[in-house]
Amino acid sequence: MKPVSERRLFLTAVASTVTSVAATLGALAAPATAAPADLIARDHLDLVVRDHLQVTYSENDGSAARTTYELDCGPAGGSHPAPEKACERLDGLAAEGADPFTPVARDAMCTQVYGGAQTAHVTGTWQGRTVDATFERTDGCQISRWNTLVPVLPSTDA
Repeated sequence: MKPVSERRLFLTAVASTVTSVAATLGALAAPATAAPADLIARDHLDLVVRDHLQVTYSENDGSAARTTYELDCGPAGGSHPAPEKACERLDGLAAEGADPFTPVARDAMCTQVYGGAQTAHVTGTWQGRTVDATFERTDGCQISRWNTLVPVLPSTDA
């Protein structure tokens, strides 16, 4: 059995609570002839939080053929080669309060180590907000940022 992330447990608890409150409020405002099941169906709230990302990856600075795949989390799916692992990684980063899509600060001191010609562009939604981030491996900071998102991004380890 897979461990359930704290985020998913929290969202499940919130959804259950909101549904119960909505049903109770609906019962207070409904005519006395309404059945409880009717109230729940009428006041049902869809609280599913779903992350959706599109990842476009290239081996050669974007000049070579590109590979694009979709990643859905909540539940894990899409054309991503390892959606469960990628979603678990994103859940772990969210639990840490990390934002892997934030660019490296302009004034960051980065080692001048070239990590390869790979590039990636990630768009979509994560944690309820829009993502539009570009990744490369041109220095130590960029390599670290890339590696933080493996397996969402492909591993470049030989």
